[in-house]
Amino acid sequence: MQEVADHYSHGALEETILQALDQSGKNLKKLKPEDLSAIDEFHLRGRMATNELAEEITLMPGTKVLDIGCGIGGASRHLAARFGCFVQGIDLTEEYCSVARSLTALTDLEKQVSYFHGDALDLPFEDNSFDVVWTQHASMNINDKGQMLKEAYRVLKPGGYLALYDILSNADKELHYPVPWAMSPTQSFLVTGGKLHTLLEHAGFRVYSWKDCSDQSLEWFENVLVRIQEEGRPQLGYHLLLGDRFSEMAANQLKNLKENRIMVVQTVALRPSSS
Repeated sequence: MQEVADHYSHGALEETILQALDQSGKNLKKLKPEDLSAIDEFHLRGRMATNELAEEITLMPGTKVLDIGCGIGGASRHLAARFGCFVQGIDLTEEYCSVARSLTALTDLEKQVSYFHGDALDLPFEDNSFDVVWTQHASMNINDKGQMLKEAYRVLKPGGYLALYDILSNADKELHYPVPWAMSPTQSFLVTGGKLHTLLEHAGFRVYSWKDCSDQSLEWFENVLVRIQEEGRPQLGYHLLLGDRFSEMAANQLKNLKENRIMVVQTVALRPSSS
């Protein structure tokens, strides 16, 4: 776990993001969640993917959401701002949690969103606490996915939903490394779609919807790289999170998608109201 946390740790991430926001013309005294959308949703297809996943479940003012692997808080702030949810985020990387808190304060969402440094395998929350457990591009770094899903099931209220958007293995071939979530295979724990489906059922979930988003993800990623080649890197972008090896990670991510070594799946699973 420490190796994974170290992979995402930056050292001066908050300062780097605030400087980039200022240079891109954002008003830090009147910052809006959408001002951060180019950087704070650290997953394929960004805000678009978040909105599509949200459309699969019922979100309304007051809905209690747990965001596992919240990163710097982009999805949690969006769910709070757009839908009126109350969101608690948890992440293994302490620096991400610290930056998430700072950006949430700047967007004036502290009353709706809070963050915890912790482990998805041992959630610090009581049973039946949340209406929705939300996770995007987090389980790739978690080896014991069965335990993660058991914990998600435990903290969900009966009738609640697990909303998951993640990268899965699509072949027996090794990935090209490094990738955004891992420098080497020691940090990456992908499973196939069939395995994930089985793990969900073993944890007690009933799969409600399943969507392969691989083609859309490939098209989106290719368009992002084309824009960077034509216009250069924007002030705000994932390169701020990934550092000097961003270009290599991005190239490998694209290659893995093109060669069908990985797939991108959006799924919603229900914790049944009764057995």
